[in-house]
Amino acid sequence: MVSALALTGRVRRALASEAISVEKLRLTDEQWQARLTPEQYAVLRYSETEYAGTSELNNEYREGTYVCAGCDLPLFKSDWKYDSRTGWPSYWDAIHEHLTTRKMIYAFRAPVEYRCARCDGHHGHIFDDGPQPTGLRYCSNGAALRFIPS
Repeated sequence: MVSALALTGRVRRALASEAISVEKLRLTDEQWQARLTPEQYAVLRYSETEYAGTSELNNEYREGTYVCAGCDLPLFKSDWKYDSRTGWPSYWDAIHEHLTTRKMIYAFRAPVEYRCARCDGHHGHIFDDGPQPTGLRYCSNGAALRFIPS
């Protein structure tokens, strides 16, 4: 198992490799509530977590792109999705320039949180137990994503 500190370094290097600027989307709380379902609002705006196994995206394996449910910014390609057996949609890679990260300090094994770079919506956490070639698992709340088939 890789330490949280090492994971943070791996994630930082991966994200820095393609860093570009994404124009920010800033809405009022009322605009977010009108734009999102109650579950999406709780996850994206208040970092809640959906129950494992509840997302329809767990069983989505068509070709396409997974975008942020808050602002439609592409985050994952369908080729990067895999069954992590965790109950949440998981990906071994991401469109790095479309994510921001921060290390969580509230947990014993502090994970790295990732958020949408455009709307700052919470999506999930990055773990070091994913498949190669990255060895990372981007564990996402399905409520934070929309799937767009190719």
